[in-house]
Amino acid sequence: MSVNVAIIGAGVVGSAFLNQLKNLSSPIALNVVYLARNSKEALISKDYLPLDLQTYQTAPAQAVLPLAELAAFLHASPKPAVLIDNTSNAAIADFYPEFVKQGISIATPNKKAFSDKLAVWNEIFANSAAPGGGLVYHEATVGAGLPIIGPLRDLVATGDKASTTKFSDVVKVAKELGYLEPDPRDDLNGMDFARKVTILARIAGFEVESPSAFLVDSLVPLPWRHKRKDDALAENKVLRYVGQIDFAANKVSVGIAKYDFDHPFASLKGSDNVVSIKTQRYPNPLIIQGAGAGAEVTAHGVLADALKIAERVAK
Repeated sequence: MSVNVAIIGAGVVGSAFLNQLKNLSSPIALNVVYLARNSKEALISKDYLPLDLQTYQTAPAQAVLPLAELAAFLHASPKPAVLIDNTSNAAIADFYPEFVKQGISIATPNKKAFSDKLAVWNEIFANSAAPGGGLVYHEATVGAGLPIIGPLRDLVATGDKASTTKFSDVVKVAKELGYLEPDPRDDLNGMDFARKVTILARIAGFEVESPSAFLVDSLVPLPWRHKRKDDALAENKVLRYVGQIDFAANKVSVGIAKYDFDHPFASLKGSDNVVSIKTQRYPNPLIIQGAGAGAEVTAHGVLADALKIAERVAK
């Protein structure tokens, strides 16, 4: 039993993924037949025999295939094909509908396809649901390797109704409070976080057009932020950066909120993420918490998704 795998991206997450794949023990073989080391170079097995992952960094390379040619290459595979996109490239994400339409399954941490235009989201999953469509797994787009998307999908698929879903990322708060060195402005303006919230909202049934369709409170330092911290401490509360999906109010938002010290969000440390899902079946919210950042846990999430796909399609 095996599948043929194409991997795009061998950077921080991609190299962690490859290391985990090399050490994988599974009854289903994930045979790598295409590996784009960067935007220009790729290893290509034109006879679909597995590439040697031990030498991928130094092996002679060819030019990367244009996306349409890569889709044709995978469509012609004698085994079911799986695309692993370990990039954050928007052009690759925009091509997902075509990959899936041609029966190519996808496992990825790339948020772009699932948080940008709602039309792309709809096309991806419409093509996936059509006869012969590829499977799409993207657990690592929210919370790295944390099981957030899967449980939320299961709740929705079995008829449960979400009332509120909240997602908090302590790293962003730590940056805002000066505990960590700031990353590029893209992180601090809240857009990366807003993408995650958009994905969760769509899964829960909220048709959010894009992350720019709702209020996002930036974390770019401003003098009054220190006063907010002091005010919260005076009330025996902590600040947390939270995305909220409120069905009753028909509202999605991202911003800083105050929480009591005994609230699940208040206990976050390090790179933890936490999601709180309140539904008809879970009036006392379902809480999922754990490390939500880092190459190793993100790669683990992608590899787990690839294995789930392989279990369903391998021949």
